[in-house]
Amino acid sequence: MVLEKFELKGTGLKSQAVKDGSVLTMPCNPKLQYSWDTGQAVGRYLDGLKEGKLIGKKCGGCNRIMIPPRMFCELCFKDTGDWVELEDTGKVNTFSICHVNWDASRLPQGALPHLPAVIEIDGASEGMGILHVLGEADPKEIKIGMKVKAVWKTANERAGAITDIRYFKPLR
Repeated sequence: MVLEKFELKGTGLKSQAVKDGSVLTMPCNPKLQYSWDTGQAVGRYLDGLKEGKLIGKKCGGCNRIMIPPRMFCELCFKDTGDWVELEDTGKVNTFSICHVNWDASRLPQGALPHLPAVIEIDGASEGMGILHVLGEADPKEIKIGMKVKAVWKTANERAGAITDIRYFKPLR
């Protein structure tokens, strides 16, 4: 198969052309509004977080218990049925020790690293878990399979978001 090389025609726009007015511009401050519908499964999950509970769903076909919950099973394509309240404990499936912020900027010298981890939640099927962060943990002591427990915000601080869990701490 022979691929032909295509040459792009045209002239690139330079910032000077905008500055000197040779390119027409129009100032605009758009009022961008949007809404996001969580749907039944994630909506109930977020309501559970606000109550300080982890909620999953059980598949009606293969009996997997899934967290975050879904309305159908992606393995057997059956509808999920029963809601299941899960423990707020689990084990570390994988983790990272990050010396950068979420915006990829470096952490200040001497700052503690961020510790994102996937936590397999107790009571859910193997491999089912949530991405969160570890706290009260020595990065040198974190291990795959380490048992952890959720540290929740106080009831009046919770908003129905994954951040209602402050972090997961090691169970000693």
